[in-house]
Amino acid sequence: MGWIIFVLGTIGWHLGMYGMFKKAGIEPWKALVPFYNTWCIVEKCGIKKLWFWLQFIPIAGQFITIWITIIFVMHFGKFTFIQHGYTVLFPFVYFPYLGFSKNVKWGGEKVMKLYRKSATREWVDAAVFAVVAATIIRTFVFEAYVIPTGSMEKTLLINDFLFVNKMTYGARLPITPLSFPFVHNTLPGSKTKPSYLKWLQLPYKRLPSFSDIKRNDVVVFNFPAGDTIINEEGYQSAVPYYDVLRQVYSGNRDRLYAEHEVIVHPIDKTDNYIKRCVAIPGDNLFIKDGKLYINNQPAFVAPNAQTDYVVTIKAPFDPDFLEKELSMNFTDGYVDDADDYRTVSQQNIVLINCTASAAEKLKKQPNVVSVVANTDPVAYSNDIFPFDPVNYVWNRDNFGPLHIPKKGEVVTLNQANISIYRRIIDTYEGNKLEEKNGQFVINGQVTNTYMFKYNYYWMMGDNRHGSQDSRFWGFVPETHIVGKASLIWFSWNKGPRWNRLFKSIK
Repeated sequence: MGWIIFVLGTIGWHLGMYGMFKKAGIEPWKALVPFYNTWCIVEKCGIKKLWFWLQFIPIAGQFITIWITIIFVMHFGKFTFIQHGYTVLFPFVYFPYLGFSKNVKWGGEKVMKLYRKSATREWVDAAVFAVVAATIIRTFVFEAYVIPTGSMEKTLLINDFLFVNKMTYGARLPITPLSFPFVHNTLPGSKTKPSYLKWLQLPYKRLPSFSDIKRNDVVVFNFPAGDTIINEEGYQSAVPYYDVLRQVYSGNRDRLYAEHEVIVHPIDKTDNYIKRCVAIPGDNLFIKDGKLYINNQPAFVAPNAQTDYVVTIKAPFDPDFLEKELSMNFTDGYVDDADDYRTVSQQNIVLINCTASAAEKLKKQPNVVSVVANTDPVAYSNDIFPFDPVNYVWNRDNFGPLHIPKKGEVVTLNQANISIYRRIIDTYEGNKLEEKNGQFVINGQVTNTYMFKYNYYWMMGDNRHGSQDSRFWGFVPETHIVGKASLIWFSWNKGPRWNRLFKSIK
């Protein structure tokens, strides 16, 4: 439903612009060309060309585009707060009215000069309104997001610019409303200084949704293990606090706090992650030899999903083959991302991270002896959820079975499964959990059962051997869901990736 609204809104916006361009004396077909249409507006309205280029700044650029659009509407004699509100919130209806109503005409500079407010005041008012309106849109409608890592390759690539639809699953109301505008959790120019005030925090609430999260949706969410971070370069979400606490300090918080700066983020200010939702509330999952199963059925595998392959070769690969056929980037004769291509102990064995179709191409090369999907040979990995080697001897390629909790379900707690549910009970759902004399005490009451307050999800990256996902930190609560990744509106790798522009995400 959210996707249908987005498409209809886009059609309405361009249809209205077509009529407005015609009235303004601009060839109307130019209104249908992305980015070029705003270039035409900048020229027609006498806006400095610099503002056109500033639109391409990630996140902030969308606010500049809104401001340029408001200036264009003002040249039709529309100056009031309500008219600017229509421009920002309902352009798919308001623009067709401006473009095709006989009562609306292009006024140009003449109408701008006749209006009582000075030009400077009008521009300032338009800028302020654009900031306020863009904040509302960013909070409740959609938000721009940039892919920072290769965990979803090749479905999503580093420096893909996305629109995240917040209406589909219901926009989450701000939990931490007092924060610096247009940034997430750190101030501009700083990688460590928080951008928000924690003394006012609101309870979790979400607006009505158009759809529930479905299996295999690509979802943006707040990193569940990012509520507490080591607030120093090289740590934060890249090296999670809980991993360091468990692996380096053996659970000794006092030692960790003595040696590092640690801060606690509110839910809506933890780092944003993007993964594929492979299991929804009530599902059962397990991974066997790197293959995922949901409810005892083989799970969906994205066409461009990647994993590691052990490749035995007779001679080194031609770099041109790796670059052209496997899309590997080279700098100074080396693959840019070392995780994509690395030599194992013997020189005739390499580990290549690629798609299944790329693996088939490898098999056909004359210098290749064999290509075998790589699976983790270690029986137990100490960085794998739920970090309990006594009861759960799991690794990233052999994991489960595991049930995904559903709101209203009741689980019987015991010493074997408490490691799975402990964080849900005490952190995500805010209870006081104690273990005394072999018994569980929740909020002062002795009990061996617990009813879940929220729905939970299991998120995994399409790049199964290059993704920090639920295998490493567990469930994602509904409270942490930001929105659905819907559209790639721009992409960059040493230049625009033209074939990825305006590509829907599947």
